Amino acid sequence: MDNAPLTISGRAAVETGPLLAVDARGITKRFGRVAAVAGVDLQIARGEIVAFLGPNGAGKSTTIDMLLGLAKPDSGSVSVFGRSPRAAIAQGFVSAVLQTGGLLNDLTVRETVELTASVFADARPVDEVLERAGIREIGDRMVGKCSGGQQQRLRFAMALLSDPGLLILDEPTTGMDVEGRRDFWSAIRADAARGRTVVFATHYLDEADAYADRIVLLRQGRIVADGTAAEIRNLASGRVVHATIPDADPVALAAIPGVERVEARGERFAITTQDSDTLARTLLTTTTARDLEITGQNLENAFLALTSEGQDR
Repeated sequence: MDNAPLTISGRAAVETGPLLAVDARGITKRFGRVAAVAGVDLQIARGEIVAFLGPNGAGKSTTIDMLLGLAKPDSGSVSVFGRSPRAAIAQGFVSAVLQTGGLLNDLTVRETVELTASVFADARPVDEVLERAGIREIGDRMVGKCSGGQQQRLRFAMALLSDPGLLILDEPTTGMDVEGRRDFWSAIRADAARGRTVVFATHYLDEADAYADRIVLLRQGRIVADGTAAEIRNLASGRVVHATIPDADPVALAAIPGVERVEARGERFAITTQDSDTLARTLLTTTTARDLEITGQNLENAFLALTSEGQDR
């Protein structure tokens, strides 16, 4: 993808001033007896890239629906650039890239973007957004012949037409190869540097770790952590001792005082503990352990620790 062609102006810049891109205060949403969202406070500044993470059923999709005006909070308030979500969308301030749907297989890539552009009074040039999304060279290809990753890039191009100030992405790199994912996020970061705000939901924790300025973790409709990737990792207590232990018994390892979790990959073990020094001494003096390495928690471990059902709300 070429990062040069698209400049952010008009709707993407919105107006200069102190307004938050997103300001949600105490929003709740129930479906019958189920509280899908239970009092979420979320403020997002202009130009931030925010990852929205959580297990299935955590409330991510419902919260995003309220940011997009697709659902109305039962209580609390949501504003986008100082407007109601629906008003912000009607004025072109917000676009969304969803994981599925929204495409006609019997149109070409270019025809799809041209058709979408026709609904805007002031759209970005078609060639510009195709280039930005890295699909200009396949403009004549039928949508039905495109790969899943190419269709996601097409949705991205369509979202850029209104030059939105806020871009909401739902699993944006599904179907993309490694190079495609890297190029996509390079373009996203370039946009954010020019003032575009990005909120994305993903199951790729490495994407959140590498590309988000901030990570918001949800569980059971509540925010349980909000900070940088490093801050989120630090919220998960304990360290991980990695060691090669031939013929080790995982049950016996789990019984060592202070051990919280044991993961085995062949003869290589990852043991989570609150006291890594004591565990290391135990392994070296009572087992055949070798090649010990002690590390802090990674984002995956922090995610599991903070979103597991056993945690208190």
